[in-house]
Amino acid sequence: MSLPWPEHLEHIPQEDREAFTEILTRLLAHNALIGDEGRERQLYLLARNDLGSEIESYFAVIRMSVFFDPDAPIIQLRPMDNAGGLSGRFNKAETLVLLTLWRCYHDIRMESVTHGVFLSVKDLWEKLKIFFEDIQPPNEGQLKPILQKFRRHRLIRMQRANDAETFDEVSLEILPTLQRTIPFEDVTAWKDQCELYRDGSESSGDGEEEEVASL
Repeated sequence: MSLPWPEHLEHIPQEDREAFTEILTRLLAHNALIGDEGRERQLYLLARNDLGSEIESYFAVIRMSVFFDPDAPIIQLRPMDNAGGLSGRFNKAETLVLLTLWRCYHDIRMESVTHGVFLSVKDLWEKLKIFFEDIQPPNEGQLKPILQKFRRHRLIRMQRANDAETFDEVSLEILPTLQRTIPFEDVTAWKDQCELYRDGSESSGDGEEEEVASL
């Protein structure tokens, strides 16, 4: 038996209620909705044009703010002052990859105005070794689930070309959501965070989790 529709949301047209529920469900599951194609495009337009205040009110109850990107069809959740333990937690290997992706996104955007930020898994691996040369980078067995986790959180997209033979050749698109997940003010702030890992002062192992981002 389905629950009755909440009285304070009775003003939402009947034909939009299923989509409203789907929008909330997707945001809760992935922390973001990327509305550039397919079903997510339809949901994004409905959320932006008709249901923005209702979505914001819903997530305010659990201390989450809703960010509508002015430059891209993206809706993203962010915790209000890390309330309720809703910040993302990552182990050390995940943190190193996240920091590397942030720097790649920053550098590519600084070099040129581009619609998207792309690199291969091989490029990411090489950057990891440059940025953290004194640290053993995650191996392929670790890197694949890490990237899949970031994809679920709508921080990246992954696409394998038809002629790609190895995981190294998988193409990654770094989404704007990533820079808002770890919002460093500038490269200096990013370098300060990286130094914590280079000098060994961060003792977390691959299986230990630590709070480094807002998901």
